[in-house]
Amino acid sequence: MKTASNTLMVSQEVIVNASLDLVWYAWTLSDRVSAWFAPEAVIEPRIGGAYELYFIPGNKEGMNTRGCKITNLVNKKELHFTWKGPDQFAGIMNDGDNLTVVKVSLEEIGPERTKVTVEHTGFKAHEQWTEALQWHKMAWSGVLGSLKSAIETGKGDLCCQPE
Repeated sequence: MKTASNTLMVSQEVIVNASLDLVWYAWTLSDRVSAWFAPEAVIEPRIGGAYELYFIPGNKEGMNTRGCKITNLVNKKELHFTWKGPDQFAGIMNDGDNLTVVKVSLEEIGPERTKVTVEHTGFKAHEQWTEALQWHKMAWSGVLGSLKSAIETGKGDLCCQPE
């Protein structure tokens, strides 16, 4: 897994040993997303459609991306969606005017190999955002590792679970 970042974004990539189709569906079908990212997902794969993840089953109030939307969709190439951070960062990044944006890019690099790149932008250059940026660097690394594991072995590790 490769990680790069500057002060205002997270950029990470992973190579998944699977077809482009399989990796695309892992990001765009609710039941597939809930196998490796969050236990509950509402994904409507169209521009303006929902990209909602619920990290605590049954909890629609905390630890979720409720209200987040797909802002760009290029079939089997790109998926962009708005993002809400975890509850500890809700005060700085979870209102409608301060949502960050996640861009997922897919590239077929072989018959059963797909490069996945995640770019998470919109972090602010304020001191209070530093912890949120660092947390997301760690989280996206885990998310991409879970994606790879879920597709390649059938066992993903859901993100952001309560301890």
